[in-house]
Amino acid sequence: FGKIIRKEIPAKVVYEDDRCLAFHDVAPQAPVHILVIPKKAISQLSKAKEQIGDSPESKELLGHLMMVAADVGREHAPKGFRLVVNDGKQGCQSVYHIHIHVLGGRQL
Repeated sequence: FGKIIRKEIPAKVVYEDDRCLAFHDVAPQAPVHILVIPKKAISQLSKAKEQIGDSPESKELLGHLMMVAADVGREHAPKGFRLVVNDGKQGCQSVYHIHIHVLGGRQL
């Protein structure tokens, strides 16, 4: 995801601000499948506290990701959507940069 953040490889971006980026998944699992990622490197949710700390700013960043995911979901899947965060090998995480899947466009 670092290469996408640095614009070294293309992505179909639907939202970007100074803290995060949202773009269409290259292997969608639903008609709407968008990923919301922080620009700061965080490998996974279960390690966020040790990687970025427990400060109000760190918590605000994680909350910001959720708020952006909700905004993206409302815009791209107005009839409803699901948010998913995979964590670790047994949680089926395949890319070790925390990301929220926004899934919609059909009954899930």
